[in-house]
Amino acid sequence: MFTHFQWQERKNNLINKEWSFSFLLQGAYYQGIYYKDGTIIWSGKQPPEEHLSSVETQVHDLILFHVFEDHTPPM
Repeated sequence: MFTHFQWQERKNNLINKEWSFSFLLQGAYYQGIYYKDGTIIWSGKQPPEEHLSSVETQVHDLILFHVFEDHTPPM
């Protein structure tokens, strides 16, 4: 599990939507760009190969949670 997950919207229009993200994993800092089709492009180094699939799944889930789900309490 990684810590200090942060995300920020980079583009939001009809054609392109993308978000930058960063986090710490086992004391190492990672960052990348998440595209609306679920593609992840790593900036700099990427997580170790044995953790890559799991990390990308977690990034995908966190982006969906923070960006696409409605967390507004009902009135």
